Amino acid sequence: MRTQITARDLTKSYDGRLVLDAVNCSFPAGERAAVVGENGSGKSTLLRLLAGRERPDAGRVVVHDGGTSRTMSGGGGVGSFLQEEALPAKLTVRRVLDRSLAELRAIESRLRALEALMAADEAAALGEAGEEYGRLLALFELRGGYDAEARLERALAGLGLVDLERGQRVGTLSGGELGRLRLAALLAASPEVLLLDEPTNHLDDRAADWLADHLRARRGTTVVVSHDRDFLERVATTVWEVDADRRRLVRHGGGYAGYLAEHAAARRRWAAEHAAWRAEIDRLTEAAATTARRVAPGRGMRDGNKMAYDRAGGRVQRSVAGRVRNAEERLRRLRAEPVPPPPEPLHFTAPPHAAPLDGTVLAAEGLAVAGRLAPLDLTVEAGARLLVTGPNGAGKSTLLSVLAGELAPDRGTFTARGRVARLGQEPPPARRGQTLLAAFAEGRPGTADEHAERLLALGLFAADRFDTPVDRLSTGQRQRLALARLVSAPADVLLLDEPTNHLSPALVEEVDAALADYPGTLVVVSHDRRLRARWRGAELRLSPAVRGPA
Repeated sequence: MRTQITARDLTKSYDGRLVLDAVNCSFPAGERAAVVGENGSGKSTLLRLLAGRERPDAGRVVVHDGGTSRTMSGGGGVGSFLQEEALPAKLTVRRVLDRSLAELRAIESRLRALEALMAADEAAALGEAGEEYGRLLALFELRGGYDAEARLERALAGLGLVDLERGQRVGTLSGGELGRLRLAALLAASPEVLLLDEPTNHLDDRAADWLADHLRARRGTTVVVSHDRDFLERVATTVWEVDADRRRLVRHGGGYAGYLAEHAAARRRWAAEHAAWRAEIDRLTEAAATTARRVAPGRGMRDGNKMAYDRAGGRVQRSVAGRVRNAEERLRRLRAEPVPPPPEPLHFTAPPHAAPLDGTVLAAEGLAVAGRLAPLDLTVEAGARLLVTGPNGAGKSTLLSVLAGELAPDRGTFTARGRVARLGQEPPPARRGQTLLAAFAEGRPGTADEHAERLLALGLFAADRFDTPVDRLSTGQRQRLALARLVSAPADVLLLDEPTNHLSPALVEEVDAALADYPGTLVVVSHDRRLRARWRGAELRLSPAVRGPA
């Protein structure tokens, strides 16, 4: 039996904030499992616990290896690519790659020694040496030992590192090069269980596609945390969703498509449950109001026996009263535990105008911010859609901050018409002690009950989260809050800076659909491959600004 890994009742908290609460999950041999959820939900924490890089507050991770079980303590057939890891700056690229294959080379060396021993002593082949040889050979073949050197070269080529000098020290590499080198070394080692945390960060589209193909072809178990929807769709056979609000894991079969389908089915079930609750309320209300009229209607006196008639009438009235009381009691219980209607799909709206905006809504001439945004001219018409692209440091976020009126340019002029709203790629800083509901309502008219009703209708938070201080929310939850404020206030122009950041893939798909239906003007900065592939509009590519002397 090949290596499998299981988490049992894992609990983990940081600084008093509970992240994972007695979660259970199991990754069978050969499975390609994706772990998804918003930022701060516990995805990376789960991977670190599975890798043995952190210890849980409670629970344990068990590795099942060849019919035996052991508590996770690092090493073995489990290899990990974690975001916060670093390599000693003095190591050379060659040394990093050699270390990745050291275990396989050691196994091969032991196999050769055992072969020599068994060739010289036939009895050894039937004893412990033979048993060890069989076990090591199976492991060597399972991990592709004969193909290790070729696999290393393929990984370097696939990840764009074929020209990397082997004698270069890793301290001179860029962050992207260092991440790709670590990933190539891990893939060459081919551990039986591969744990990957956002492996497509720093990869271009070609390299991300190569990695997806490599993972689909490998024989071992893969557990990957990723926000890349295209990558998830190509790689995952199962999806584990980390629910940040309930601190639990939910398994979805059928890969990424199955994950989305189950979310859609859950919404349909919710709608059906609400409809059934509403119908039962209406039925019991009607029953309580009309029962007296339906029981023994028009029943006349027989044989002039008034006493018997009155006794029978009393029994009827008591029966009627009992039925009414039963109906009213069931109504009381139903109303005490209401099934609210499911939220409508998210949608962005434009403000009501006497006449729709037309003409130019954003205009800039010679707009520049020293060291951050090179001079540019810009004209955006009402209803237009503009995707802003360019390398890191080109000033994409800076441009949106200027257009939103949040940052003054050093040069040039710009004008904006209509209501302009911006979603930053990072959620706004939290005010200490401010509750989620208060932050949603800040600066807006209305009562607390009205704000609560609006927020609940969006479906982004359950009512039991409204009193949670914002500074106790995860990054993803605070980005959900920023999104809630954005969709609940009409705008003529939306400026969205990496709108898929920090959100769960299911919510990202919903935001995608909402943007497709938005009637106003849209300016988006995004690295999301699926959003860019689906984009229908103009593109503005920025070049890095020339920085002056330090």
